[in-house]
Amino acid sequence: MLTDAPVHAVIPATDLERATAFYRDTLGLKLALDSEQEVRFESGGTVFSVYRTPNGGKAGHTLASWQVADLAAEMAELRSRGVAFEDYDLPGLKTVNGVAEAEGMRCSWFKDSEGNALCLVEERTR
Repeated sequence: MLTDAPVHAVIPATDLERATAFYRDTLGLKLALDSEQEVRFESGGTVFSVYRTPNGGKAGHTLASWQVADLAAEMAELRSRGVAFEDYDLPGLKTVNGVAEAEGMRCSWFKDSEGNALCLVEERTR
């Protein structure tokens, strides 16, 4: 059943050309497929899709996360490419300079060109 089936993120975009430029040029990801309705990117041995829809950017939650070894370094590189990290002050979630710390992990969120929330996660070993 599904336990043996690969799964990948599917991210909505109102402007597919703008989203393609963001993921390819700003995030530096490799374009694996380019069609009129969908683009696919390779990242860390996995593939995810970005597809054309009028519903892009409407989700109020994280759509995809990257597990990174060094959160500070990744954030610095992305900031140098124009990515702005979100700050939150919510019950159970507070960021400082874009970083939230929880038991065993550090996280940071940013939005893509369409307003979709994306996340970087650094897991800490004990």
